[in-house]
Amino acid sequence: MTSSALTRAPTPDLPDFPRGALDHIPGSDGWPLVGGTLRLLADPKGAVERSAAQHGPVYRSFSFGRSMISLLGPDANQFVLSDPDKVFSSRMGWNPVLELLFPRGLMLLDFDEHRLHRKAMSAAFKTGPMRSYLNAFDQGIGRCVAGWLAGAPHLRVYPAIKRLSLDLAAVSFLGDSAGPQLEAVQRAMMDMIAASVSFVRKPLPGTRMRRGVNGRKFMIDYLGRQIEARRASGGEDIFTHLCQAVTDDGALMTPEEIVDHTSFLLLAGHDTLASSLTSLVYFLVDQPAWQHQLRDEVLALGLARGEPLPFDRLDEMPLTEMAFKEALRLMPPIPSIPRRAVRDTEFGGFRLPAGTNVNVNPLYTHRMADVWPDPEVFNPLRFTAAASRERHRYAFVPFGGGAHMCIGLQFAYMQAKCFIHQLLSRADLGIEPGHRPEWQYWPIPRPRDGLPIRISARP
Repeated sequence: MTSSALTRAPTPDLPDFPRGALDHIPGSDGWPLVGGTLRLLADPKGAVERSAAQHGPVYRSFSFGRSMISLLGPDANQFVLSDPDKVFSSRMGWNPVLELLFPRGLMLLDFDEHRLHRKAMSAAFKTGPMRSYLNAFDQGIGRCVAGWLAGAPHLRVYPAIKRLSLDLAAVSFLGDSAGPQLEAVQRAMMDMIAASVSFVRKPLPGTRMRRGVNGRKFMIDYLGRQIEARRASGGEDIFTHLCQAVTDDGALMTPEEIVDHTSFLLLAGHDTLASSLTSLVYFLVDQPAWQHQLRDEVLALGLARGEPLPFDRLDEMPLTEMAFKEALRLMPPIPSIPRRAVRDTEFGGFRLPAGTNVNVNPLYTHRMADVWPDPEVFNPLRFTAAASRERHRYAFVPFGGGAHMCIGLQFAYMQAKCFIHQLLSRADLGIEPGHRPEWQYWPIPRPRDGLPIRISARP
């Protein structure tokens, strides 16, 4: 087979606008030098809500060194994310955050190049491989829940799930062959993930960014040395599938492309899952009636405690899927999605010139009272088929939308169902009466106290 024909010249970068160049759009640049950065860091949810109340659903701001236009609501989500005219660059939106650590991951590609890479990668998420991943999840989650119960009655949910999700990502993405270097891989990934959300964006000595850049160097070496062997193997992990992925004309991805995609998928499959499962557990301990209903659904499968969840029975857990969606609504793992306009365009009566940084905000949309009645209430029945048909199709966007809809969407739902099956068939969960954790919404939601709960083995 030939080497990759996937690479295309990226859309040329466009410079940021200087402060004041978008004054025709309502808003505020905030304080000198820092703009609204400190307000966003302190309270990203409240900052957006206050700006929307003052300026409307299209407003400008200045934060993290960039002028930004926020476009809020389902129509804005559809305009930016569906992007039928290929106006908005995802690469230029995400590069300031991810370029040093996860360059040219799928989310950092645009238009035809993105489509070609996505199509080549899709084989890793077909039914056959997904069955294999589910088997790995069952074993890993089962061992983890047993360990949690051994340490009962106390559990700090977020760090426990974060460790679990990293273990699951390493096994399902890299396979058992990660072997003795698994801990080194996990350390490198943790350093890269921590650096991706650090305030210091240059790899200065002693900073998270320096450790993250060193972690990337390790992953390049570790993954690169295995590519030829993986191409000849019959492994069922995602890395092996990417090593063997081909385009319509039979071309293989280059080693650089394989490393970039594998590293990025490890990021997407770890940190966002840890956030989402933690928020789901919180709502189930805060609303025990829903915990009981999900357990009833699990027990109705008729499986022995700890028995693997059959792939063909995933559809028999609709309430679990609805509960997971409701957790994603209230705590979307990506609260804000950036893009940059590559051509002049217009939205809501406002001109957006080429080079404009824009962002849509799932966290804001998911709590709009005119779209979601009683938006602060956890209610999985919002996601029945009938209720979903009545809503704007871009009112719920935890996985993005359009061409950049998360390639691992079904992978995430499968993990959530496996987690709930293994957890609720074995354990009862509780929380101290009245305990309300303080949530850090940015850059990825997590409870600041780690979410302490009570856990006990079911009789």
